[in-house]
Parts: sequence; C-alpha cells; structure tokens
Amino acid sequence: MKKLKINKNLKDNLITYGIIIIAYVIMQIMIKTGHVSSLMQGLLVPLCVYIILAVSLNLTVGILGELSLGHAGFMCVGAFTGAFFSKCMQDIITIDILRFVIAILIGAISAGIIGLLIGMPVLRLKGDYLAIVTLAFGEIIKNIINVLYIGKDSRGLHFSMKDSLSLGLDAEGTVIINGAQGITGTPKNSTFTIGVILIIITLFIVLNLIHSRDGRAIMSIRDNLIAAESIGINITKYKLMAFSISASLAGIAGVLYSHNLSSLMATPKNFGYNMSIMILVFVVLGGIGNIRGSIISAVILTLLPEVLRGLSNYRMLIYSIVLIVMMLFNWSPKLINLREKYSLKRLFKKPKEVQ
Repeated sequence: MKKLKINKNLKDNLITYGIIIIAYVIMQIMIKTGHVSSLMQGLLVPLCVYIILAVSLNLTVGILGELSLGHAGFMCVGAFTGAFFSKCMQDIITIDILRFVIAILIGAISAGIIGLLIGMPVLRLKGDYLAIVTLAFGEIIKNIINVLYIGKDSRGLHFSMKDSLSLGLDAEGTVIINGAQGITGTPKNSTFTIGVILIIITLFIVLNLIHSRDGRAIMSIRDNLIAAESIGINITKYKLMAFSISASLAGIAGVLYSHNLSSLMATPKNFGYNMSIMILVFVVLGGIGNIRGSIISAVILTLLPEVLRGLSNYRMLIYSIVLIVMMLFNWSPKLINLREKYSLKRLFKKPKEVQ
C-alpha cells in the first residue's frame, strides 16, 4: 500500500513537471516562429515570478494553514539583496550566470532569515491577527528600504538613513541604493529559460516537502493543532520551517524580478499590499493546497488582462467575471460534485469485477 502511495505521489509530481516543460517547449516554438508579440514576450519572466510566488505562498496558506499577507515583503528582501550583490560584484564577477546564481542564493538566504525572525513572534497568532501582523511587517520592510542609502567607494561601503549626501563618498564613490529611487543599473540576467528552471526547483522543493515526513507533520498541524501536539510533534519547529522556506522561495522570485528591470524601486505597486493580495488571489482561486491550481491561476490571471487589452473599456469587466467564475468553479459545492461526477478518472474507471 505504501509503495502504491509513493508511486502515485511520484506520478503526480512528474505530471506537474511535465506540464511546465511542455508549456515551455510550446512557448519557445511559438517565439521562434514569430507567433508571440514582443509585449507578450515581456510578460514571460514576470509570469515565472508570479508562479513561484503563488506556489511558495501556498506552502504557508494551503499546507501550513496560516494566512500570511507579508509575502511581498519577503520578495522585496530577495529583490534588493540580490540586486545589491549583482551591482557591487558586476566588475569583480564577470561571468553573468555565476553572479546571477550567487545573487539568487543570497536573496533566498536573506529572505529565509527574515522569514525566520518574523515567524518566531508572529506564528503564535492565528487567523486575522496573523494576517494583519504579517501585512504590517511587509509594509515595514518596504518602508525601511525606501529610507535606506548605501554607497560604495575606495574606503568600502557606507550606510545612511538620511540622504545620499550624508554617505560622505569620495570622488570615485557611487550610490548603490538611493532611498526611494532604489537601485538602477542592475544587470538584466533574468530570462524565460532561467525562470522555468527556478519554477521546477521551487516545485521540487515544495512537492518533496509535502510528501515527506516533515510535510505530513506540517499538514497535521493544519488539520488539528492540539492532536498534533499531543503526539509529540514540535509545533514551533514545523511552523517556522514551512514559513521560512516559503519566505526563501519568495526571495528567489524577488531576485528573478529585480534582474528583469533596469530600475528597482520599493513602490507599493511592486512590493506593497496589493502585490500580497494578488499573490493570495492566485492561491485561493487555484485552490488552497492545490499546487497545480496555483500555477494555472497565476498564468490565467497574469495573461488575461493583456489578452483582453484590445477590448478597451470592457477589459476589466471581463477580468472580474472570469475571477467570479473561477471562484465558483473551485469552491461551489454543487460544481465540485458535478466535476467529480464527470471527471475523466471516473468516466474511464474500470468497473470492479464481481467476486
């Protein structure tokens, strides 16, 4: 029985990886044959970013069962630490891919550490209280970066929270992080191919965690915290594990995002409340705890506004209707029963042999 379960989990994982790889191959063929506009090509890297964010947040919301609204803050940490490293090391590490890989690792570790530090006090809360506090931490992170000035000269790095003049740089010095103006001149190393590789890595981490012993412990905490604690599961340990891994993956998405822009600023549009809500919408519409659903909803809701751009005034109306339909399709009890009744598995299921 255990062997069959392991094989089923492996099969589901391989199907998920296969969907990503097939979609990538089809998109590459369409790009080569000129069937994808330049505007749509520009959305491919952000699409990869949103998929990573949706899958990583599903680890906290769907698998751990805690509502977090600070995911954009962890993305912000990863984006700025990765961009800062790349900008500082641009002349020292001349191999682009090597520098970018190190930036991804630094962004992931930085976001993971911040997630761990925030998770220690925050994860004692539940429900709405946890959502409000994580939202506040996300806004604090964004606002700290907006008042942070870091420069580099022959004497080393200089920090200030006043203005760029107070850094006291010499004639050859350069300002790397310039407060609300952010970072400019980050190497544009992000590509669609790298984005797809990072999606597969994210899926590998999340899916293997879910099907592991630690994943089962995390899900038992979600289902019944008191029962999990009564059988000796370390609640704090597993909550922090899921939360910090989720934050770390958001940091990876942030590095990918920052290396796709010529100028990176910690604006509300990029890393504010709306970004956190949008990521949560991807998770809820795709199905809480459904990793494949998060991917599909992120793709649809990212590409749909651009596909409907030609409809001008009706674009957002159609977008809103699609949101409502997707929500009903995923969460309406009657539609869920209808889906199960006419699912492919049930239609092609072999009838049991009469003994």
